[in-house]
Amino acid sequence: MKQQQFNCPVEATLSLIGGKYKPLILWHLVDCPLHYMELQRRIPSATPKMLSQQLRDLEDSGMVHREVIPEKPPKTVYSLTAFGESIIPVIDAMCRWGTSYMDGLDVQSPCCSAGA
Repeated sequence: MKQQQFNCPVEATLSLIGGKYKPLILWHLVDCPLHYMELQRRIPSATPKMLSQQLRDLEDSGMVHREVIPEKPPKTVYSLTAFGESIIPVIDAMCRWGTSYMDGLDVQSPCCSAGA
């Protein structure tokens, strides 16, 4: 990974997890490794191209591990690395904040119920 210069710690964090789907991918991988197709089902708004790119970025940054299982057809499984697991408290805080915000809007979402 190319060494970058950052002006503040928030910028450094966003360089790793910024992106439309990266936090969602990380959130879904907290409990268990998932096949690519399962991630696609859990994040239906992500196009296959965008999901693949975001996963590749997370892999390049060392947050996600990609394993290809040699079956017919091959399956690709993604999991958090130890470095990726270090972001869980941040993702949990985002979930709590988002839940509070959504409660104020009187909107319910089941996505954080298992992890919160």
